[in-house]
Amino acid sequence: MRVESTAITDIAYTPEHGKLFVTFHDGDEYVYVGVPERISAAFYRSRSKGRFFQRIIRDRYPYNRV
Repeated sequence: MRVESTAITDIAYTPEHGKLFVTFHDGDEYVYVGVPERISAAFYRSRSKGRFFQRIIRDRYPYNRV
């Protein structure tokens, strides 16, 4: 899903696997594993995607570059 953000361009979530895909403006894409659906939903709703990502997701869930 395309989002309006100065840092992030796309967010996708697969609830059956708890995987959150985040694409940044520089083209880098990462998958974060074990993210609860409620966190993903709050991320979508957040006014500042970059700030939410920094405070709630980054360094809290295992991730890999896609």
